Amino acid sequence: MPLDPTLARLANAVLMVPFESHHAPRWVLEGLAEGISGVCLFHNNLQSPEQVRALNAQLGEAADTPLISLDEEGGDVTRIGQARGSDYPGNAALGAVDDTELTRATHREMGGRLADLGFNTDLAPSVDVNVADDNPVIGTRSFGADPGLVARHAKASVLGLHDAGVVACAKHFPGHGATSQDSHHVLPLVEADAEVLRERELRPFRAAVEAGVRSVLTAHIEMPTLGGSGPATLNHHVLNRVLRQELGFTGTVVSDAMEMQGVSERIGIPEASVLAVAAGCDLLCLGRFVYADQVGAVRTALVEAVRQGRLRGERLEEAAARNADLRAWARGRAAVRASVPGPDGVGLSGARRATRVRGEPPRLHDPFVVEVEAPAGVAVGEVPWGLSPWFADTVRVTPGATAAEDLSARAAGRGLVVVVRDAHRYPDTRDLVLSLLAVRPDAVVVEMGLPVWLPDLGTHVSTYGAAHVNSRSAAELLGAERALQDARSGV
Repeated sequence: MPLDPTLARLANAVLMVPFESHHAPRWVLEGLAEGISGVCLFHNNLQSPEQVRALNAQLGEAADTPLISLDEEGGDVTRIGQARGSDYPGNAALGAVDDTELTRATHREMGGRLADLGFNTDLAPSVDVNVADDNPVIGTRSFGADPGLVARHAKASVLGLHDAGVVACAKHFPGHGATSQDSHHVLPLVEADAEVLRERELRPFRAAVEAGVRSVLTAHIEMPTLGGSGPATLNHHVLNRVLRQELGFTGTVVSDAMEMQGVSERIGIPEASVLAVAAGCDLLCLGRFVYADQVGAVRTALVEAVRQGRLRGERLEEAAARNADLRAWARGRAAVRASVPGPDGVGLSGARRATRVRGEPPRLHDPFVVEVEAPAGVAVGEVPWGLSPWFADTVRVTPGATAAEDLSARAAGRGLVVVVRDAHRYPDTRDLVLSLLAVRPDAVVVEMGLPVWLPDLGTHVSTYGAAHVNSRSAAELLGAERALQDARSGV
């Protein structure tokens, strides 16, 4: 039975879709022409600046200002910086500096670069308050563990992106910072008291709303003390009583990726999508791997749910209207982009200001650098990190499978640098570092994640992130000749 064309177009209006390649396939272009509100680009869509500009121009010609989005947080989560790492420090580094003008300038410059590439929407910033040291999904993506600090930088980052004419999207509502589980794989549960959640998790979102944020992205996370049940993405009470009524948000509610197991593992993506729209989501970010046939299944599920009375047609109309308003806002802000200056080095400057040293960095003679492997989270993906661009003799090792004695022997008579990432989360990494320090107490330990664990011996350098600029700031501090030459030449 063919779909009712009016209902099908309304269903299209709540969709933000991914696609497979560096070129827009026919189903995406036709879908945009038939009312799909936008697209979300990932690593597999981005090859070069020229290719991205051409792709986004093609997408923009398929409809009147579709939302062309990506997850560009700067720092560890970068799409445009996948090849070598981001040119912008992430939120943890900006929070460590705690200069809201720097945060606004960083997001303004990053937004300007996105606009130059043809994007009009950034699924950022992350305004989660990271209070769980073992949080596997947020970590350096957060400005910090203090709600007041996160709130003021949430406001600054929203304003910075808006300065550049790019739609900001505060995430992950109502807050993913107090979990020890990743909603890509499971449904995390936070059982803190409601008043704690209001003062801690909700405070940055309140600040983002006050700053005029136009979209908020939900978390697939359960907070029963706020009311309702199930993941926030499917929780009518959380999205309406809390976000809209209590916080006063009037813009577009965007779902986190609907393919994530925290929301759709038990019921499937089409059914989860119906429940999300019914609960109050206006725009469904379907994820990275939900392509033509699956997009069609979601569209059909939404239309059938209206026919069956499980989803009010008025709810679809309301969501479509909010998304149309967001597209109109993006269209109206496009003129702002011409006034945004080009890159001025604010990213590297911020990374340098964020880098912290405990102890006195020694003069490294003929340095030998050991990078200890750490798994990349799903949100981060495979992005280069470490000091190998700056030091010629660098090895990447797997903790638990590498003998400290062998590494110590290779470093004999030379300066030793050990690079780790979130060592506090990995016992094997800590064991390897301690074994090396027992033999080489003069070694330098560079932590490129959160500096929760600080060994007693050696010099400790903390970068608060693993972006390219974070790496370079540490390399300069350690006297890497390549980094210093770049600094002298203004590269």
